[in-house]
Amino acid sequence: MANINFTYYSLLLHLFFLPFITSSASIHDLLISQGLPAGLFPKDVVKSYKVDDYGHLEVYLDKPCVAKFETRVFFDTVVRANLTYGGLTNMQGLSQEELFLWLPVKDIIVYDPSSGLILFDIGLAHKQMSLSQFEDPPACNPQGELEEKNIRRVQGAQAQR
Repeated sequence: MANINFTYYSLLLHLFFLPFITSSASIHDLLISQGLPAGLFPKDVVKSYKVDDYGHLEVYLDKPCVAKFETRVFFDTVVRANLTYGGLTNMQGLSQEELFLWLPVKDIIVYDPSSGLILFDIGLAHKQMSLSQFEDPPACNPQGELEEKNIRRVQGAQAQR
C-alpha cells in the first residue's frame, strides 16, 4: 500500500512540475521534433529556451546578432513565438532584411515538408525559400551599435502603424 501511495505522489509531482522545466535538449532538436529545420536558430549563441504546455516558446540568446540565410536575419536577445507542428507563429524578436529595410518576421511555416519549401511571413509579403538553406544552424555575428539602433528604429516605426 505504501508503495502505491509513493508512486501516486511521485506521479503527481512530475505532472505538476513538468510544465515548468526547460528541456535539456537543444533548441535545434526541439525544432526537428516539431517538423521544422534545425537551422532556424543560430549555433553557439542560444543560452536556453522554454516552452509551455500551450506552445509558447521563448528562446534566449547571449546577445543580439545577425545571421545570413538568403538575406540577413536579425535575432534579438529574446525570440518569442507560438510553436506548433510545422510552424513558428506570432513571432517577436526576429527581423529579416529586404531591400535595405528590416522587416519583422511574423511567421515561419513548413506546410508540406515534401515540397522542400519553407514560408517566411514578413507582413508585407510571404517569401518561400528552400528548406535546405535551414538544415544547419548558421553562425550569428554581433553587429555594430548603430546597425542595432537602426533595426530597432524601423521596428518601432512599424509597430506604431
